[in-house]
Amino acid sequence: MPRVWDVPVRDSTRVRDARVATEQAAALAGLDEQRTSTAALVATELATNLLKHAGGGQVLIDVVPPPVLAAGREATPCVQVATVDHGPGIADVSAALSDGFTTTNSLGAGLGTCARLADDFDLHSVPGRGTVVVARIGAVSEAAAVTGSGPGSRVRAGAVNVPFGGAEYSGDAWAWVRDGDLVTLMLADGLGHGPDAARASTAAVEALRASPDLPPAEAMRRLDRALSGTRGAAVAVAQIDTRAGVLRFTGVGNIGARLCEGGTWRHLVSRPGIVGTHRPTTLREEERPWADDRVLVLHSDGLPSRWSPTSDTCRTATDPAVTAAVTIRDASSPARPVRDDTAVAVLAPTPPDGP
Repeated sequence: MPRVWDVPVRDSTRVRDARVATEQAAALAGLDEQRTSTAALVATELATNLLKHAGGGQVLIDVVPPPVLAAGREATPCVQVATVDHGPGIADVSAALSDGFTTTNSLGAGLGTCARLADDFDLHSVPGRGTVVVARIGAVSEAAAVTGSGPGSRVRAGAVNVPFGGAEYSGDAWAWVRDGDLVTLMLADGLGHGPDAARASTAAVEALRASPDLPPAEAMRRLDRALSGTRGAAVAVAQIDTRAGVLRFTGVGNIGARLCEGGTWRHLVSRPGIVGTHRPTTLREEERPWADDRVLVLHSDGLPSRWSPTSDTCRTATDPAVTAAVTIRDASSPARPVRDDTAVAVLAPTPPDGP
């Protein structure tokens, strides 16, 4: 089941909690002692930065697939550490990533150190709105391995998952798979929340991984059979044929789906129902063109209905998990936290110079 660690950092004692949670995630991901130490150091530095520069914030730790899937190679899990705050933001991101930069009379090596140690590192900061940072650490450095080959390597995915009320397990889960030039992203929201909801969404993840070659409608039928006997889930499946430049989408239930095409956002429509219990008899695949200026966002209903994408959401150069975290951050606040398990998954082009 999708274990997620949600650590609110309001004082120095929670920095240790973030480090311990990262060590637990590293054990689940199969990291060795050295890579576990690296992940723990990154989490400690990022949590400490929350206190120093933002007056506190949130650390989300998860075990996730890599942001780029290489052809013919099994996706090895990574530990993802994301920090989210509503603080003053960073006026000069480039300077903040330089060693020796400090506004608090500290060593000033935190962000620069994290960027060097992590396999993937990206941040988004706007003065007055806050900062989001995402770092991933895998079992081995993935820099050379994930470059892949063919059109299928030209997309990347990432997500952020926030369990309701700080629970151990989220009822939401996401996955993505690659079969040659076909790349498929799925988001599932188990009915309700808690362990039973997590079992339903986990069953969906396992079924998708077992059938990466199926088109979305057929994959949904496979998921429906796999979720039989569970609470069921709302599920969205989006598949990109990267060689043909086509996006196909099928959704059942209240998973939101929006596609940015050249700066214009379009809704992708799901059918009413619950996968595993009340799936519609007919499943329709919506088809849209896919190009290097597209961004796809899938989100569970934990995101407020009033949420609407911004220009930041459509930035193709931003790490997809950062886009997901910014989306959740801007749709909530410390006084108005998420109201359910909340997951946002994003699919976007890989920048020309690599992930």
